Amino acid sequence: MPVRVEPRQLALDLPHAESLSREDFLEGSANTAALSLIESWPDWPNRIMMLVGPEGSGKSHLAAIWAELAGARSTAAQALNAAAVPGALATGAVVVEDLVPGSFDERALFHLMNMAREDEAYVLFTGRVEPSALSIELRDLKSRLRTVPVVSLLPPDDALFRALIVKFCADRQMCIDAALVGYLANRIDRSFVAARQVVEKLDTTALRLGRPVTRALASEVLRAD
Repeated sequence: MPVRVEPRQLALDLPHAESLSREDFLEGSANTAALSLIESWPDWPNRIMMLVGPEGSGKSHLAAIWAELAGARSTAAQALNAAAVPGALATGAVVVEDLVPGSFDERALFHLMNMAREDEAYVLFTGRVEPSALSIELRDLKSRLRTVPVVSLLPPDDALFRALIVKFCADRQMCIDAALVGYLANRIDRSFVAARQVVEKLDTTALRLGRPVTRALASEVLRAD
């Protein structure tokens, strides 16, 4: 007698679009100073500024908002080379993302900063650590970076943390109630990365098992970690 196999839903690892518009940026005490900087442009204290904060803290979102305001081009620090500098500054404003120690061409970055100063262009750097913590071999670049004003994004407070969980769920078209948001917020690390990861695990597990996102499912996902 043939055995009947129940169909099982596959959890496809599809990309989930995250809106980087101003309307979708979540404001809180952790990012007030950084958001104020972006919205105060072009009245900046310096034409070259830097946003510093932990992974997932909103640096790229703020950079995208500023790029829209300033007509800035965007490039990853590790993709920058000397030949690309004039093009990067063609609109008079550029975002250089992810200044990670040892991952970028120091001479290209120094060239960009010099050209930006000569052309009176605007530059917005992003990174996880302040310039003083970067391991830089080129002495002139090290000196120049240390003069760049830094605006820090802090870890999220409780209100922002809960709002992040809701937003990440909305990005994945997941329905979640306030009680479940509170349950998760009280049981995971209070970080942007932890909020994103738990929502991703909930979503993929719910799809794989064909179950709704409930407290019981959340409990299982958390125990599995």
